[in-house]
Amino acid sequence: MRVTLPITELLPGMFVDSVNKQRSDAGIKIKSRGMVRDQAIIAKLLAEGVLELNIDFAQSDIEIPAKYQPQPIESSPPAPIFKPPEQTKLAQPSTKKVSKAIAPLTLEKEFERASQHFEMHNRKIQSLYGDVTAGGKVDISLISDVSKEIVQSVLRNSNAMAILTRLKDKDGYNWRHMINCTILISVFAKYLGLKNSVIQQLAMGAMLHDVGHARLPQGLVSKDSKLTELEYKAVKKHVVQSLGLIKGEKGITPVMMDVIINHHERVDGSGYPRRLRGVKVSKAARIMAIIDVYDAMTSDRPHQMSEEPVHALRYLLANKEQFDAELVQRFIKCMGVHPVGTIVKLTNERLALVLEGNKQAPTAPKVRVFYNTKHMHHITAKELDLSDAEHEVKIVASVRPLDYQINLSRLLKEHLLV
Repeated sequence: MRVTLPITELLPGMFVDSVNKQRSDAGIKIKSRGMVRDQAIIAKLLAEGVLELNIDFAQSDIEIPAKYQPQPIESSPPAPIFKPPEQTKLAQPSTKKVSKAIAPLTLEKEFERASQHFEMHNRKIQSLYGDVTAGGKVDISLISDVSKEIVQSVLRNSNAMAILTRLKDKDGYNWRHMINCTILISVFAKYLGLKNSVIQQLAMGAMLHDVGHARLPQGLVSKDSKLTELEYKAVKKHVVQSLGLIKGEKGITPVMMDVIINHHERVDGSGYPRRLRGVKVSKAARIMAIIDVYDAMTSDRPHQMSEEPVHALRYLLANKEQFDAELVQRFIKCMGVHPVGTIVKLTNERLALVLEGNKQAPTAPKVRVFYNTKHMHHITAKELDLSDAEHEVKIVASVRPLDYQINLSRLLKEHLLV
C-alpha cells in the first residue's frame, strides 16, 4: 500500500517510492527508490527541501501508521500488542492533542547533547537508587523527566544514545542497567514504528523495571560470585519490591505496570513471578524481556564480564522457546550484528568504530577506521560503508577496547564530538 507522508512523519524503515513535493527553490531530483536506513538520510532530505514523499508500506520494515489505515482506529485497534495480561484496557492518547514533530539531527550533533545528558542521567539515577536503598520513595517525576529526555534524543537520532550503552562500569551496573534499558527499548520501539506516547510509557517502565533491587540486601545484589539457590530465590523478590514502590503513584500506566511485573515471564511458562505462558505474556513484556537480557549480557556486572553483542543475540536466538522469535529477529535487524559503538576488527588488520547499522545487510555497517593492529597505533580516521563492494573489506570479529588499551569513552569523544 502506498501512502503520501509529510517529511516530518518519515521514519527509518520506511521505503520511499518517490518524492511527491519539495520546495520550489530546492532544485533536486531523487532518481532512486529505496529504504530509509537512518535519521541522517531524513536530515539530508529535509536539508534538500523535500516536503512530501510517497511511501510503499508493502516494502517497508515498519507497519503503516494507524491514522493511514483504511478503517478508523476504533474499528481496528492494535490492542493485543500492549494489553496487559490482566486485560486492563490501555488508555488511548487524546486525539485533540497533536504531538510536536521532532526534527532529526546528525549523529555528531546529537551525540554532543546525548553524552552530556547521559552523565547527568547516571548521576541522578545513582542518587535516586541510593535514596531508595536508604528507605526513601521513588521520585516518579525524576524518572519521567529522565526517560522523556532519553526518548527525545532517540527520536532525533537513534544512534547517539545507543552508542553510549557500550560504555562499561560494573560498579554502577544497577543504575546504568536502568538507563541502558530505557535507551534500548526506546530505540527498538521507534524501529517497530510505535507511537511516541507508547514509546514514552515503555521507556518509563524500563527505567523502573528493576528499581526493587534497591530494596534487597545490597551485598546480595553486588555479590561477585554465582548466587546460591536460596540467594536467587531472594533476588526474584525484586519484582514484588518494584511493584510496592510504584503502586498507586501518579503517572504509572498499565503498560508500565505490565513491563515492571512481567519482564521475567517467558513465553514457554518458565519465567516468574507467575509463570505466564504464551499469549498471556503481553507484547510489552516480551519486548522488555529481550532488552533486559541483552543489556545484562553485554554489561560488566559484579559477578561476570560482559559478552560481545553477537553472543547475546545468539543466546536470544537459541532460546526461541523462551523469547518471542519474531521480535528477536526484528531486534537483530534493529541493532545489527555489530551494534553502533562496537569496535570491530577488519580483514585489512584495522580496527573500526561502528557508526551506523545496515538493515539490509546486518554484517556490513558503516564504520570509522582508526587503528592499525599490525603496527599497534592510531591512524588517520576514515569512514567506510562495508556494504560497498569496492572496498573488499569485511568484519572479522568484534573486539574489547581494553584488548588494545583503548579507552572507549575517550575514543567516542575524539571521533564524535564536533
